[in-house]
Amino acid sequence: MLQRAEPRRKQVLSQKEKRTMKIAIIGAGNVGGTLGARWAKNGHTITFGVRNPGDDKLKKLLNSAGGATHAATISEAVKNAAVVLLATPWEGAQNALEAAGSLRGKILIDATNPLTMGADGLRLVLGHTTSAAEQVASWATGARVVKAFNTTGAKNMADPNLGSERASMFVCGNDAEARLTVTTLAEELGFESVDCGPLSAARYLEPMAMLWIHLCVGLGRGPDFAFRIVKR
Repeated sequence: MLQRAEPRRKQVLSQKEKRTMKIAIIGAGNVGGTLGARWAKNGHTITFGVRNPGDDKLKKLLNSAGGATHAATISEAVKNAAVVLLATPWEGAQNALEAAGSLRGKILIDATNPLTMGADGLRLVLGHTTSAAEQVASWATGARVVKAFNTTGAKNMADPNLGSERASMFVCGNDAEARLTVTTLAEELGFESVDCGPLSAARYLEPMAMLWIHLCVGLGRGPDFAFRIVKR
C-alpha cells in the first residue's frame, strides 16, 4: 500500500512546485497567523483580512511572518485571492463571511469548529446531521468549500513533525480539484494529507477536533500530539 500511495504524493507535490497562490486569511489568531506565515515563507502571497488592518498586534505578525504578507479589510483581502482560509471563532464566522462579500468560484478552506462554552466546558453545537463546513457552504454561496486545518492545534501547524512521524491533515470537500489544492497546501507544510471525500465527512472531522481539545486541555495532555493514519 505504501508503494501505491507514493504516486499520489508525487502528484500533490508536483502541483505545489508549479505555482504559488494568492491566499486570503480571514482572521489573524493562532491558526490563521501560523498558517499565513508558513505559506508566505513558501512563496505564496498572503493577505490577512481583519476588521482593523492597522492593529499593532497584526503589524507584529506581518513583521515576524516575512514574505509577501499584507493586511486589509476582509472584503479587500478576498477580492483577488484564489484561496480563502476561514480561521475565526465559530461565533464570528457568519459575520466574517458576510463582510467578505461574494466568494463564488473561490476555494474556501473552513478551519473553524462549531464550539461554544457551556456549563461543563466547551461543546459542539452542530453534529450528526450537519456540520460547520456545510453551514459555511450555505452562507458562502458558490464557494468551493473544503474542510481542513481544524483537527489539531496551531503548534502542530507550525511544525507537524512529531519525532519520526508526520501528523495527518484530514481534508474533505465536494470539489475534487479544490481538495487537491488544499492537500497540496497541507503537504507543503509537512503534513501527510488524508482525502476524506465529500464535505459531509466534516461531521466526523469536527468531533475529532473536539477529541483533540479534550485530550489537550481537558485531560492535560498538552498540544504536543496529533492524529495520524498508520498504514500496514
